[in-house]
Amino acid sequence: MENNRNFFITIALSVLILTLWQVFYMNPRMEQQREQARVEQQRVEAQKKEAQGTNPGAAGTPAPTAGAIPSAPGSDSVTAASRDQAIAATKRVKIDTPSLEGSINLTGARLDDLRLKHYTETVDKNSPEIELLNPSSLPNGYFAEIGFVGNDTTGTVPGADTVWSVDGNPTLTPSTPVTLTFTNDKGLTFKRTISIDNEYMFTVSDTVQNSGTAAVSLYNYGRVTRFDKPAVASTYVLHEGLIGVTGSEGLQEYKYAKIEKDKEYTPSKSTNGWLGITDKYWAVTLIPTEKQPFQPKFSYFEFKDGPHSHSYQSDYLSDAISIAPGQSTTVESEIFAGAKEVSTINAYAKDRQIRQFDLLIDWGWFYFITKPMFWLIDTLYKFFGNFGLAILATTVVVKAIFFPLANKSYASMANMKKVQPKMVEIREKYADDKMKQQQAMMELYKTEKINPLAGCWPVALQIPVFFSLYKVLYITIEMRHAPFFGWIHDLAAPDPTSIFNLFGLLPFAAPAFLPHMGAWAVVMGITMFLQMRMNPAPPDPTQAAIFTWMPVIFTFMMGSFPAGLVIYWAWNNTLSILQQGVIMKRQGAKIELWDNLASIFRKKPSPAE
Repeated sequence: MENNRNFFITIALSVLILTLWQVFYMNPRMEQQREQARVEQQRVEAQKKEAQGTNPGAAGTPAPTAGAIPSAPGSDSVTAASRDQAIAATKRVKIDTPSLEGSINLTGARLDDLRLKHYTETVDKNSPEIELLNPSSLPNGYFAEIGFVGNDTTGTVPGADTVWSVDGNPTLTPSTPVTLTFTNDKGLTFKRTISIDNEYMFTVSDTVQNSGTAAVSLYNYGRVTRFDKPAVASTYVLHEGLIGVTGSEGLQEYKYAKIEKDKEYTPSKSTNGWLGITDKYWAVTLIPTEKQPFQPKFSYFEFKDGPHSHSYQSDYLSDAISIAPGQSTTVESEIFAGAKEVSTINAYAKDRQIRQFDLLIDWGWFYFITKPMFWLIDTLYKFFGNFGLAILATTVVVKAIFFPLANKSYASMANMKKVQPKMVEIREKYADDKMKQQQAMMELYKTEKINPLAGCWPVALQIPVFFSLYKVLYITIEMRHAPFFGWIHDLAAPDPTSIFNLFGLLPFAAPAFLPHMGAWAVVMGITMFLQMRMNPAPPDPTQAAIFTWMPVIFTFMMGSFPAGLVIYWAWNNTLSILQQGVIMKRQGAKIELWDNLASIFRKKPSPAE
């Protein structure tokens, strides 16, 4: 049964690495994520109950010198008792769009209060909204800021500590931009217009009017700064940390651990591109103007004093901008702050011509498989209205695409079964001469037009689909909290049921030390068992043991995988059983399923004494 052995080896090797990584690395990560969500929920509830807290004072930083970008917080850099108190401590402009709500801090004109209306912390729709940006006075401070660097000639220019004035409308919406102004003692007037679309893109237009008597030169800067990092470290299948596409280097990705080690990385100067900080599902990026070359930089700072011990920062500094007396100039830049929705990101890349902005979503090295996989699932979702049904339909489509090749493979497997008596005869005839046995086997394959590796093809074709679907489920926000039917409320999370409490029928939670195995994992194991029983049991005892126990082992292994992946595997097995049964019947080969199932319950004869 050479084809059975190849079949088993292909399955085992293809899934073993991913399974070990899932069980020993990803499962602890998911447990930490659940604990993090629980702690965050408690924090939010505690803030709501809090009646009194500290009132932030002022602890400003010196005005930057030419060529320098702020690395520390601005005037609100003290510990606040709660997020609401930190926000209330400074004057602000409200943000209200279909996708976002929050406010702009007039100190520094900083984006440091942003919540995502369409996304909650847990699958419960009543759980708190995702807080993307937070004031720098909080331990999880995270903000975006655009300003200027000047010199003695320019006087004080807008930076981290500048308090802007609001001109007119006090609320930023897609239809109502806000205008901020600042005038210094050297005759420079800064007029900043901030607009936003219906999704997540802010446009910042700075007009600088030189009313003085001398020409001035200043620099435009932008920075995304955060003081914490995700509580659960990122994995090799996903980048979280500092990111950008600039200069001749193109895509640059710096994980938190790497920038902590290197402290600083400075790519080559650029005239287009973007840079920022990305999480699994969210990102904040700067898109500098293409009118002025800029120097990008990724940095890690450590502080001896103050409320924070360190920070992570992506920033840029433009070349000098000269403004003659009586003249003005306008610098326009953009800030993306929101969810990494595939359609939204792709639209920004195309419509705004942002260089390779689609790479903000980590499709991985096998993007040529992963991206089409997502496109197919997403297209089918728009038809069915359910991602679970879309995954089932995707399986059918993939099966249809590879139907001719699978037919040949199953037909060859059927022919292998028909010539089993001849193969046994050859093994017995040349039992002591492996070389002649192999030659005779090859001649038999040639005569009967059989491919001995044909049994591996159905599984081999399934492997890239399996990995690409895993990647799609893991990285795309569209799959986050996507429900199926019944008890599956999140296809990107493991099946919440457990066989150890009879899938919720018993009134207790399954002990944490037991392996996780939900109802869908059991269904997957049953379908895998039936599929393997379509073939006659291998004569070799070792192969027979694998044949028997592999479905059981895989059932336990797959229990901790995303529910969407387990559902896909179970459905794929079901289709394979039907397809293989039809083909074997057409070829006149015996379907071993019923005999194999009956043999399980048949009393075995006692061994001869």
